[in-house]
Amino acid sequence: MTFQIKRVYDPAATTDGIRVLIDRLWPRGVRKSAVQLALWMKDVAPSPRLRQWFGHEPERFAEFGRRYRVELRGNPQLEQLRALGKAKRVTLLYGARDPEVNHAAVLQRVLSARGSRPKAKAARKKT
Repeated sequence: MTFQIKRVYDPAATTDGIRVLIDRLWPRGVRKSAVQLALWMKDVAPSPRLRQWFGHEPERFAEFGRRYRVELRGNPQLEQLRALGKAKRVTLLYGARDPEVNHAAVLQRVLSARGSRPKAKAARKKT
């Protein structure tokens, strides 16, 4: 699975693959006709309550990441993203200014880690 993150304000590139906006709110100052999107997955974004608590404060990022991963558990859109990533590169688009302290960075790690986890070893049969 190949997932990358990119600001929605950056121009589209041929290497982006499937472009998916992962913000709950439409980014300010961006015309819908100007963004080349395959999907807008609002429900994979952090809840409004968590987003407001975080406020993009770097000192809250570790706790934000933990809380956001809890919110992602069982999210059907997360599974849909994983399925998209099996076939093609997926670019997760976000509107935040900081490329490292944002929900897209957390989501990218969640999506990438799941695919790279080693499978559980099968129990040995006793003879």
